[in-house]
Amino acid sequence: MIPAVRPVVPSPLPAMSNAHLVASLAARAVLVPMTRPLQTSTGAVTRVPFVLIDLATRGGAVGRSYLFCVTPMALKATVAMLDALAPLIVGQPLAPLDLAQLLERRLTLLGNTGIAAMATAGIDMAAWDAAAIEAGVPLATLLGAAPRPVPAYNSCGLGIMTPDQVSREAAELAAAGFGAVKLRLGYPTLAEDLAAVRAAQAALPAGTLLMTDYNQALLPAEAIRRGLALDACDLCWIEEPVDAHDHAGCARVAAALATPVQIGENFWGPRDMGRAIAAQACDFAMPDAMRIGGVTGWLRAAALAQAAGMPMSTHLFPEVSAHLMCATPTAHWLEYVDWANPVLRAPLAVRDGAVVPAAAPGTGIAWDEAAVARYAFA
Repeated sequence: MIPAVRPVVPSPLPAMSNAHLVASLAARAVLVPMTRPLQTSTGAVTRVPFVLIDLATRGGAVGRSYLFCVTPMALKATVAMLDALAPLIVGQPLAPLDLAQLLERRLTLLGNTGIAAMATAGIDMAAWDAAAIEAGVPLATLLGAAPRPVPAYNSCGLGIMTPDQVSREAAELAAAGFGAVKLRLGYPTLAEDLAAVRAAQAALPAGTLLMTDYNQALLPAEAIRRGLALDACDLCWIEEPVDAHDHAGCARVAAALATPVQIGENFWGPRDMGRAIAAQACDFAMPDAMRIGGVTGWLRAAALAQAAGMPMSTHLFPEVSAHLMCATPTAHWLEYVDWANPVLRAPLAVRDGAVVPAAAPGTGIAWDEAAVARYAFA
């Protein structure tokens, strides 16, 4: 006789504690002065337009992030978008992957690019920060990685300037202990580009690497002409020589040059990065934590880079990016900028040419409220 089999009734999952629900989302704009104003081939940046985000849970944790809006013209629109998205997440569980999926679905018809994508990425970074704070661990630890120093290059200066200015500023940036710095190119002539590179390299200590960035200044044929001349300069990479969205043009340049071609700061989400990899548009990739989709988008992008065997660096946002690089299988270089330092209570630590992720729970971002008030953008 076969004994009766009692059906197995699963135990109900424990109810989500109210403490782990999103309580509020607040955004405010600031315009922060730069220590070293930056002139690129596309224009000058003298003050940095940031939107600061605070995501609070009902249990009292506050996750923070910031967005770089490129131009002050975008500040009010970005704050307005975040204010509009707030009702969608308030009352939801603090589950960053679920929140990202919720916002992505709601914005499908609008499109997950531009200010909408920036806002959702800011929410994502703040949500992950809050989740790590609730867990009592640094963000890197929450992502399954051990926090450790991340090799960084100094990107705080070296814009378009005279060779004498390049020489002086290159020496100053390297003196901060970095083993690599980045120089902006895109002068009117190749001869001027070469003069800037030679001035920088002559001023740098032996063994210091030099990255270069054209900021999309050239057409493919001219990028190949200049890149072939720069091949003799032993550069770490040539960044965005042509329109970053012209993947076919980028591929032509990358195939023609011996120097690696770097793109990625203008990838709008992991799918865009996947298309660039498929087109063989670059040798290296450097997603931007904001444009790629925050922490969630970064993790997806890192998986693509690993599958392609592609070295992956960061663009801006070093406070968050330091943690992300610890969890990136093909981690390459972190771009260090000090742009957010004036509004941070504890700026990121740099030691021996490496950025050290904050040891506090979360990302370590906390606002200097007096400075925030001083630089508030009305």
